[in-house]
Amino acid sequence: MAKTNPIEFIDQVRQEGSKVTWTTRSETIVTTIMVFIMVALASVFFLLIDQVIGLVIDSIIG
Repeated sequence: MAKTNPIEFIDQVRQEGSKVTWTTRSETIVTTIMVFIMVALASVFFLLIDQVIGLVIDSIIG
């Protein structure tokens, strides 16, 4: 494996970084909002399921 000096390494990193397709600010904001919405929906879903299972177990035991 060939040794690369630090300057060549930095140049290679910059070249690879320029090949990356970066998201726009609006895409990032929309995606973040969608993640928060999905987390909220999942939280409510699991809360409701937990409550239903708790009621079923309470009715069986009590």
